[in-house]
Amino acid sequence: MDAPHPLRVVMVAYPGMTQLDLTGPFEVLSRLKDAKIELAWKKWRKPVEDASGLKIMPTTAFGMVSECDLLFVPGGPGQLELMADVETLDFLRRMAGSARYVTSVCTGSLLLGAAGLLKGYRATCHWLSLPQLEFLGAEPVAERVVIDRNRITGAGVTSGIDFGLVLAAQIMGEDEARRIALAIEYDPAPPFPPATADPRLVAEVRERTIAFQARREEAARAAGARLGLIPPA
Repeated sequence: MDAPHPLRVVMVAYPGMTQLDLTGPFEVLSRLKDAKIELAWKKWRKPVEDASGLKIMPTTAFGMVSECDLLFVPGGPGQLELMADVETLDFLRRMAGSARYVTSVCTGSLLLGAAGLLKGYRATCHWLSLPQLEFLGAEPVAERVVIDRNRITGAGVTSGIDFGLVLAAQIMGEDEARRIALAIEYDPAPPFPPATADPRLVAEVRERTIAFQARREEAARAAGARLGLIPPA
């Protein structure tokens, strides 16, 4: 599919996001010909701090953007605070109204869902939070990247580059996506087998995050109830 020229990309950059959720796809999408990427937040000219303290400068404010071709939402611990944030959810709905692609990585899909943008769609998320998509009317799919019509979602954190390349292929064709993969030397060779293959490690990670995941599930349930997708608690 040919990209519009220029390709107007809006990536939401919010406090407490996981920066790799944003910067992995940014690296890929920025290499698409004529792509114009804006990092949007409620305010601009003031850095937002990611979950680990890295500061990233938004390039525009919500009120300064009228439409986009591609909407992208990263995940991260800060997603929890935005699940009921009217200004953010309204912005996502407004951008999605004109976007050719509505996309996310990690728990960014929960934000899309809280805005009512994943009802009836297949989608993915970080593996710890994947079941929560059901509360938001989506069908959870345990895959690295999931495409359902114009909704394209990536799994947790490191899937952002895979997501970006899949999206690049959708927009500009597989050859261009392969050129980008070559240019960024994307040739993953994990030093360990998938951690999910080890039940002991899975149990330990679940235990370490159990309190936060309970809060995240509560927020997803509340969002689903507001949307009328599940009964109120």
